[in-house]
Amino acid sequence: MKYSITTVSLPGLDMAGQCQFIKSLGYDGVELRARRVSDEVRAAAVPSNWGYHVNDITPENLASKADEIKGILADYELELAGLATNMTCLDLEQFKNALEGAVAVGSPFIRLGASAGFTGKPGEDYKAIYGETVAGFSRCVELARGTGVKLIIEMHGNTIHPSASLAYRIASNFSPNQVGIIYDPQNMVRDGFETVAIAIPFLGDYLAHCHFGGHRPIPGEPDEKGTVQWKWEGCRMSEGLFHFPTAMKWLKSIGYKGFISVEDFRNVDNHEKFSDAIAYLKGLEG
Repeated sequence: MKYSITTVSLPGLDMAGQCQFIKSLGYDGVELRARRVSDEVRAAAVPSNWGYHVNDITPENLASKADEIKGILADYELELAGLATNMTCLDLEQFKNALEGAVAVGSPFIRLGASAGFTGKPGEDYKAIYGETVAGFSRCVELARGTGVKLIIEMHGNTIHPSASLAYRIASNFSPNQVGIIYDPQNMVRDGFETVAIAIPFLGDYLAHCHFGGHRPIPGEPDEKGTVQWKWEGCRMSEGLFHFPTAMKWLKSIGYKGFISVEDFRNVDNHEKFSDAIAYLKGLEG
């Protein structure tokens, strides 16, 4: 197995600082955030996971920073696992910029989202979003043809692809050389859970990347009718609801050779949480 950290969780470090930290803990690669932020957020310069990053990589500036990024990765003997972008498949301008940057920096994949989210509110139409998404991916696949860059869908809540089978329904319209899936079990504990022994073999060649991290449910206050309102909190993988030993067993059984990228956005010391994560995963692998 190869292990990486998503730099989404390291907003206060520059590129060299991120790589030095990741390498020092024994990881093999970097999943690099490349996302737009507003001018207002950038001007405030307050680092946060989903906002401003000191390592301010965007789809628009990625190509111009590619040589610098490749040089720093080489200095620390780290691989680029892929690009953690947050664009939809309908944002062709942003996609073209990200694709140019991905080619320049040698990224094997770009994370790409559906045409819209899905929260279950009145007026949201799964079939319509699905059709728009397949059409959007088709256009992006054509733009990426011949570049060697794969487009990957993350199993995630509040989307039309929270589970292995629903992500596969989109990806299977294309070759697994063109479109892949991020297996993300920490998202599945809340939305989209499917039995591991079914999900991982089912994804087959479409399994392109993994996001691992811990979440668990905690009971909140009951509503006016007495129904307990469950909440979800981040935790160590060993203490979460998902059973990672089973996932590791199945990944080994299919000969998975991609990255397992650790995602942990808890307000906990970075060294503590990421050193614990890789020690736990390597223990399961052994």
